[in-house]
Amino acid sequence: MNIDLYDSLDGQVALVTGANRGIGEEIATRLAEFGATVYAGARDPDAVTAPDQRAVRLDVTEEETIRGAVGTIADEAGRLDVLVNNAATYGPTGKLDSLDSETIETTLRTNLHGPMLVTKHALSLLTVRDGGRVVTLSSGSGQFDGGIDTGHLPYGVSKAGVNAFTDALSTQYPNLLVNAVCPGWVRTDMGGSGAPRSVEKGAETPVWLARFEPGNPSGKLWRDRSVIEW
Repeated sequence: MNIDLYDSLDGQVALVTGANRGIGEEIATRLAEFGATVYAGARDPDAVTAPDQRAVRLDVTEEETIRGAVGTIADEAGRLDVLVNNAATYGPTGKLDSLDSETIETTLRTNLHGPMLVTKHALSLLTVRDGGRVVTLSSGSGQFDGGIDTGHLPYGVSKAGVNAFTDALSTQYPNLLVNAVCPGWVRTDMGGSGAPRSVEKGAETPVWLARFEPGNPSGKLWRDRSVIEW
């Protein structure tokens, strides 16, 4: 598959959710290194310490903060080229009848409703030019091909929803490049210290997708720069 990438993101603007730690922090760092103006979304903007990033308050479960973050980008930068929906929570474990209803709601609200709402509000900026990119962090836990994660049922269902959202959004907005990515099992607060992959490896393919030029594939699920089945 022939993929054309931007060698530099100079002059482009990116928004990364959950950018104050883990994979999100690494993605924001790498995009800034490629020259992008990076807005680092976090529930606590003070947790973003990178001097080459612009911290912005963004809690994906609070729509008012989403509006505020996108409004800030519109006012300050006047454009948005890349949206990386990274913020997520692992949620509860166990069989459905044992799970607390609020934890189910929180997991779905963070992992699925959040990316949908952030994308909804960002579309007015992302669609100004052809080739805006939406990259959403998914997981093998949400693959029908490999079997939905039943140990973390709300998480698996939420990531299956992310995959469906990616496919549908790419159809609705053919001038956008809309892709989902499974970063693998990564050593983060969520993945734990025993995970086999580094944060740098987990961020590699999301950053690669954020560098797609217009005309590249859209509506796909990726892992290690290769398309995998839903």
